Amino acid sequence: MTIADAPARLAAAADASLRWHPDRPYSLLQTLGILLRGTGDPSFSARPDGFWTAFTTPDGPVTLRLSTSADGAVDALAWGPGSAAGLAGVPRLLGSGDDWSAFDEPAFHASLPRMVREARRRNLAVQLPSTGRMIDALVPTILEQKVTVIEARRGYRYLMYRFGSAAPAAGMAAPEGLRVQPTAEQWLRIPSWEWHKAGVGPQRSATVMRALRSAVALERLAALPATEAAAKMQVIPGIGVWTAAEVVQRTHGCPDSIAVGDYHLAAYVGAALTGRRTDDSGMLALLEPWKGHRQRVVRMIGLSGFRKPTFGPRMTIQDHRGH
Repeated sequence: MTIADAPARLAAAADASLRWHPDRPYSLLQTLGILLRGTGDPSFSARPDGFWTAFTTPDGPVTLRLSTSADGAVDALAWGPGSAAGLAGVPRLLGSGDDWSAFDEPAFHASLPRMVREARRRNLAVQLPSTGRMIDALVPTILEQKVTVIEARRGYRYLMYRFGSAAPAAGMAAPEGLRVQPTAEQWLRIPSWEWHKAGVGPQRSATVMRALRSAVALERLAALPATEAAAKMQVIPGIGVWTAAEVVQRTHGCPDSIAVGDYHLAAYVGAALTGRRTDDSGMLALLEPWKGHRQRVVRMIGLSGFRKPTFGPRMTIQDHRGH
């Protein structure tokens, strides 16, 4: 998707701006899409005029608009007290540190399943984004433990609109209702009855509270390698392999983290690669030849268009993602 250049008046009204030149084919929407918690995520808006997001930086909140220019560069416009800090993280957010060269090396590429090779050929513009924002990724991931995605996202939207804050004003062109996720201190002040109204059970809300009491230490994990950050996260009760993997995929752009314990993933990967369902250990065995790039393989399977056959009736989700 190519997004039109920012109108001159919008660019002139921004508090700060930056232009980033990718050194390869680049898709803004395919790269950043993994960060959205559904199409109704209050902190994101993907529109024809640009990809909008709002978040908190150490200097305060920022509203960010990203768009692709005619020459393939990405223009970033920022509003709010966190503009400078927000723009400093834009290249990493856009996947500047994501290196596919080893994955695309001919011998490695030839070892991949045909569907993965074909998906990669059609999707050379995908990068893995790195937000570097641990709490922003961790809280909604905890909310997705042991419930359906629909339930989790409904609860997240409720909490965002109830306790998040309005994004810094960006003029008439900004999306209505864009919100900044609560800070750690604001999350910690949410009373128990509001978690209940959001449909978040006491186990998940308690995990959020436990984690955010260590918010400063958690944010420091952004500077560590993904595997080390994931391991340190799991010291907190209620944060397990699944949660840690889902977080570092977004915060670190980790090319290898696999969400072991996911209700659907193992069966999906098994069906894609062998035509048969499998469990977590079977999925890890199937992906072992491509260790170091397992998340890339999974992303390419998803982009291949493969759909897992339906096996029997749908059931209420029971999994172990919080352990």
